[in-house]
Amino acid sequence: MHKRNNAIVPRVLVGMSGGVDSSVAAALLKEAGYEVIGVTMCFNVPASLGKRPSCCGIQGIEDARRVAHKLGIRHYVLNFARALEEKVIRDFCQEYLRGHTPNPCVRCNQFLKFDILLAKALSLGCSHLATGHYARVIEKEGKYFLKKGRDRKKDQSYFLYRLSQQQLKHVLMPLGSFSKDEVRKLARKFNLPVADKPGSQEICFIPKDDYHEFLARRLSGKIKAGEIVDKEGNILGTHKGICYYTIGQRQGLGIARGYPLYVIKIDGSKNRLVVGEKKDVFKAGCIVRAAHFLGEPLNKTVVLKVKIRYNHKEASARVSNLGRNKFKVIFKTAQPAITPGQSAVFYDKDSVIGGGIIEKVRD
Repeated sequence: MHKRNNAIVPRVLVGMSGGVDSSVAAALLKEAGYEVIGVTMCFNVPASLGKRPSCCGIQGIEDARRVAHKLGIRHYVLNFARALEEKVIRDFCQEYLRGHTPNPCVRCNQFLKFDILLAKALSLGCSHLATGHYARVIEKEGKYFLKKGRDRKKDQSYFLYRLSQQQLKHVLMPLGSFSKDEVRKLARKFNLPVADKPGSQEICFIPKDDYHEFLARRLSGKIKAGEIVDKEGNILGTHKGICYYTIGQRQGLGIARGYPLYVIKIDGSKNRLVVGEKKDVFKAGCIVRAAHFLGEPLNKTVVLKVKIRYNHKEASARVSNLGRNKFKVIFKTAQPAITPGQSAVFYDKDSVIGGGIIEKVRD
């Protein structure tokens, strides 16, 4: 905080990727009277050659700098390459090698944005760290609640379920009550140079969104071909490496059976894919590990809405505490492609209760 005309002005650090969302977040806070400092996390990743720009690359840094200049705020670039490697990329590669499908954005938020970057914000005398996430943080009677963004098509609360009360206390998400269209209009109102910039849909450290090339390079010598079998164990073909497949996948199996086949299980211990019909992709539930709750942990069985991946519509399920930070999730209706490595996030109406990493799938 600092004084302006003898008034105390709160200082906020805004994570600016160079995209329209974080740029508008900075502009809204500046308009609201905050002393805004912009910061961009540099990951030292190659520039994207895809159709959409990657966040946090060279172009993103330059765009963030131009926005900061337009707003008249300070802007800094911090090197997060080592943290990205140690906290996100290594886990990403190891999970794929096990036959799991991880979500690196969850870990980036947990370890980079709302741990390291938040600590940096506080060390600079900022009261809060602000981001361009489409989610809301609500305080009530000294407790903090993470709620869905008003624009349900853009809601990003799923990626934020590992935040703690202490972190939520120092987080601002100015876009939580806006739709994406409204944010675009605000960007034009503020005359921001990124007002019409396309949104990034890639994982920032994977150029061209090419998972196979990235994993082949990072896991060179560790990827082994193996068997593709049916539910009875009959060998139907050979896969190129379990890291190249995910639950529910239909394309790229190289097997002709007269009807569509889908990956229904990835057995990392045997380096084997199990395939079946579409009906076999639907499962009753799962076991989640490394559970985290934004408030008090669940000690009894409750019915909640559970989302098993970002683009999945949450479904009603009974959630039971198994001890050792593990929970059993049984859905009211079987769900498609429940995938080990992804996060299962628990909701009570529009509030995030917590969640965990899917460890096992239950038939």
